Amino acid sequence: MQQSDAQQKELALFDLDHTLLDVDSDYLWGEYIVKNGLVDEAQYRTANQKFYEQYIEGTLDATEYNEFVAQFLTSLPLDELCQIREAYIKTEIEPHIRPKAISAIQHHIEAGHDVVIISATNDFVVSAIAQRFGIEPVNVLATPLEVQDNRYTGKLTHKPNFKEGKIYHLNKWLEAKHAQGTRYSKTYAYSDSKNDLPLLQWADIPVAVTPDEVLHAHALAHRWAVEDWKL
Repeated sequence: MQQSDAQQKELALFDLDHTLLDVDSDYLWGEYIVKNGLVDEAQYRTANQKFYEQYIEGTLDATEYNEFVAQFLTSLPLDELCQIREAYIKTEIEPHIRPKAISAIQHHIEAGHDVVIISATNDFVVSAIAQRFGIEPVNVLATPLEVQDNRYTGKLTHKPNFKEGKIYHLNKWLEAKHAQGTRYSKTYAYSDSKNDLPLLQWADIPVAVTPDEVLHAHALAHRWAVEDWKL
């Protein structure tokens, strides 16, 4: 296809945790399966807390963490996991969806823009939450977990969708869109976290949403938009 034949659109990228949501869906998933007796409480909660603190500090080994999370997923078939996930989203996630996030997504959709949720959390969790925002799995970029014979293996299929990994997965997604004849003339990115500086720097229009201290300082220094979406 000729470049001139390509469809020109705009693209809006949204982080999930502490951006669209007022909570961290990855951490809450761990707390949920502990609370419901699905894993050993002392062992899992200690590890989950350690990894969450490393994430906040910016020192997380994302592969190690996601393989830890995926271990529970290996213990049950997909249909049972999906039932657990649905109950988790209803009780732990839906009350924490930010109204300003819904408005921002709707604004881009009504303007005819493509909207993508791009999250470091695993695709098992993110894909179902994204549907609450009206975003289909094809427009979800998350850390990819391996499934074989209708069960999770506990491994990743590609690098984590974290920090520079988001750019890696985004570029793969863009290549597929280009092959379908879509080019993006303008890109927006929304995030709360210093971990998403690579993504925000990549975008034409970066928006710091209820940002952490490091991102807030960077946004002010570079005259990026800063918005407060807290509930």
